[in-house]
Amino acid sequence: MSPHNKIKLNKLRKKLDKIDNQLLKIIKIRSQVVKKVLDLKTSKSEIIDKPRINKILNKIKKDSIKKKIDPKITNRIWKNMIWSFIDYEKRNFRKK
Repeated sequence: MSPHNKIKLNKLRKKLDKIDNQLLKIIKIRSQVVKKVLDLKTSKSEIIDKPRINKILNKIKKDSIKKKIDPKITNRIWKNMIWSFIDYEKRNFRKK
């Protein structure tokens, strides 16, 4: 890699690092909302809502296409995020 391209690469990586920090802040906020949602659930069977998951993934696909984002990328990100939060809910569910 040329020295010029190395400099460009480092600048782009710094930009990615800033974006990652913004994403972490958003994930923290989402986690707080998920915790509130979990507090409303009375049984563990309420944790997985397949119709809602499908609705979310369909909306993300449509929005991704409109915004010219590869829908395979966003689908994979959202599926992982959804199932990660489902895992969080299962681990933190407290029977009332």
